[in-house]
Amino acid sequence: MAANQGITFAFIVSLVGGLIVSVASIINVLWYSYGAPSFGGYGSFVGGMMDGYHNFMGSYASSDGFLAGISLVSVICGVVVVMSAIMLGFHPQESMIWAVVIVVFSAVSFVGMGGYFIGAILGIVGGLFIIATRQTNP
Repeated sequence: MAANQGITFAFIVSLVGGLIVSVASIINVLWYSYGAPSFGGYGSFVGGMMDGYHNFMGSYASSDGFLAGISLVSVICGVVVVMSAIMLGFHPQESMIWAVVIVVFSAVSFVGMGGYFIGAILGIVGGLFIIATRQTNP
């Protein structure tokens, strides 16, 4: 019974984390796709070397297309985490496989801020909980 409660906890935490990553990343993709400002340099009210397009990567990392692409990677990661959490709930006998997938794709979602980091952290916690509490089968 305790194993089922652990899988249920990891399922819920990973599912919520994946949903947060997906929704926040979809919002970011839409934001940058329509050419909204990226608020470089703390809302562009801080002038100087790091303001606007004068950051360490020049105009490459400040382009809306680049930021939308990174957010799209995070959307894909969020969808994979949600699907893996669902599979974890339906197939608990394969929990280690789905836990590893959840942890890997939650970590990759950090590239696009991972649902403002909260979603990625929840996904990692859910996946690591399964890995840490795994049962050895004799």
